[in-house]
Amino acid sequence: MGLFDRLRGDDTPRVAFIGVDGVPYSLLSENEELFPNFAAIAEEGTAGEISSIVPPESSACWPSLTTGVNPGETGVYGFQDREVGTYDTYVPMGREVQADRVWDRVQEDGRKATVLNVPVTFPPQRNVQRMVSGFLSPGLEKAAYPDDVRDYLETLDYRIDVNPKLGHQEDKSEFIEDAHATVDARFEAFKHYIEEDDWDLFFGVFMTTDRVNHFLFKDYERDGEYKDEFIEFYQKVDQYIGRLRDALPEDVTMIVASDHGFTSLDYEVHFNEWLREEGWLSFGTDDPEELGDIADDTKAYSFIPGRFYINLEGREPRGSVPEDEYDEVRDQLKADLEALEGPDGNKVVERVVEKEEAFRGDHDDIAPDLVAIPNKGFDLKSGFKADSDIFTTGPRNGMHSFDNTSLYIDTPEATIGDADLFDITPTILDLLEVEYSRGEFDGASLL
Repeated sequence: MGLFDRLRGDDTPRVAFIGVDGVPYSLLSENEELFPNFAAIAEEGTAGEISSIVPPESSACWPSLTTGVNPGETGVYGFQDREVGTYDTYVPMGREVQADRVWDRVQEDGRKATVLNVPVTFPPQRNVQRMVSGFLSPGLEKAAYPDDVRDYLETLDYRIDVNPKLGHQEDKSEFIEDAHATVDARFEAFKHYIEEDDWDLFFGVFMTTDRVNHFLFKDYERDGEYKDEFIEFYQKVDQYIGRLRDALPEDVTMIVASDHGFTSLDYEVHFNEWLREEGWLSFGTDDPEELGDIADDTKAYSFIPGRFYINLEGREPRGSVPEDEYDEVRDQLKADLEALEGPDGNKVVERVVEKEEAFRGDHDDIAPDLVAIPNKGFDLKSGFKADSDIFTTGPRNGMHSFDNTSLYIDTPEATIGDADLFDITPTILDLLEVEYSRGEFDGASLL
């Protein structure tokens, strides 16, 4: 029990959640000698591989992880979503998340939450103790609440995100240096507010791990040029996890989790070009730049990552597929996706998920009709240029995966088993002894 608890005479349990965006469980579990702090949590508590969500994209994953419900309830399906009844698109931000976050429930219970750097939380909420918005925030000045939080973070040279453009350079040295500086400042901020010891829920996310994975993961997995630098970065993350764990009072349970896994990337797959070449999609202009340029005879179009929409009459403005042909057309598209092979002869898609399997809720009207889960090596893109190749390579050599997601809980009372992202929020609430109804979540407590 911390000093603050002793002063306030409060013995209610507390939780510190540390997110490690995109960290695969196999990386940590198969290298315990390199990452002793993760290994210690696994030995003294509970650890295991869990599943991500459909689709395994950070902008959809973090809203689901922090609410315990699927995108049909959160209203966020990916980095880009479309307006109901139009071809217009938007980038979902914090206000687009339509379900209660775990910290909202904590605050409603009369307790306090500190929330730092969680993706899809801009603008920062003013009904929490303190918040610094994460990924997609325009800058620290507008991302931090209250003002004294911003003032302190400025002394650390805190940045919302690493500069991903540096990863596009052939020489990754500057990118790696920037990644270290970003994670260093994030750790200092986390440690500072953990030691304030005035919260019931601390919720912070290291997103730099995802960035490093995107540009260096194949180097790690296939003994590339920057394998040593990759390992050194993760050893630092492991050390930071250990130091944060040591800084926690005894009444706090620590949870460390990723939002999806990672694997090596061999090809980027531009699915709108594939749809065009296969006769599913037509553009109305010679130089299309957005979804609104599709022609009236289009039967299907795609969003990242691997989301497919039937151009349905009555739903899309220029829908060409009658409602009574919907099932037949969707089944054919699903079969075509399942049959697609890459330049190496391997199947591009591991499985195709129909919307009814993955999405349910008040906001399933913008759900994709199909979601393709790729096989390892194929990163699913969309694109609206009519002159792109279907299969390309680029500066990124790592990609998200549905499986191999990490979960570490610093208590032996948890049982991970066949868990997924939806189980994390009810587990946190159980640990905090905050009441809830089991039917409110798509997951269940792991205690």
